[in-house]
Amino acid sequence: MIDKDSFERIQGSVNGNDVTLFMKGSPQFPQCGFSAAVIQILDYLQIKYHSVDVLQDDGIRQGIKEFSNWPTIPQLYVKGEFVGGCDIIREMAQSGELAELLDEKKVEYAAP
Repeated sequence: MIDKDSFERIQGSVNGNDVTLFMKGSPQFPQCGFSAAVIQILDYLQIKYHSVDVLQDDGIRQGIKEFSNWPTIPQLYVKGEFVGGCDIIREMAQSGELAELLDEKKVEYAAP
């Protein structure tokens, strides 16, 4: 069960930023290939995003899985909405769906 403090910190990150990535490590030093892949996509599209290193806080690491009802990390949120993990983000980027979602949510990015 997610504790209240972790829930509030997750909720604050999701609601306080247009784009939030819960990941292992940091954008400069990702600690898993899946997190690195999502960072490459976000950087390619020049999306400004807030990142949360789940390895720094076990409450966040476990809590984010409950928060989203999604078992894996990384997890991407756009304007408060859970978008998906690495495979979903990769597919959305390739199909153009990610750009469509960013347009729909009015998130600034550089179209490739």
